Amino acid sequence: MPLPDPRTPAGRRALAGLLAVLAAVVAVAWYGWTSTAGQVLPNVTGYEVVSDELTRVGYDLARPEGTAVTCRVAALDAGKGRVGVVEDRVPAAGGATLHRVVEVRTSARAVTGVVESCTRVR
Repeated sequence: MPLPDPRTPAGRRALAGLLAVLAAVVAVAWYGWTSTAGQVLPNVTGYEVVSDELTRVGYDLARPEGTAVTCRVAALDAGKGRVGVVEDRVPAAGGATLHRVVEVRTSARAVTGVVESCTRVR
């Protein structure tokens, strides 16, 4: 496919459109990169309902290296009600990505475990 001829009006319009599309792709990529850089991202890797009173939740945590983080980990019942919650304080020491296993004491039998939120400690 030949390139548009910039000496004609149609060619100039085609090149302008191509440049506009390219600029939009660059802008979207830049926005995506800057809005996620340095975020704290938990990812639940599994859970184990040990008993009516205890659930273990495992998760991977991605964070900027050297950043202390507090994550709120919860156990939920069949109706998605919270039956237990614990704050997992992750010290700044350690790598940017690490695996955590948290024990959540529950008031009733849980059916799942989740990480509700993670925030940087200032």
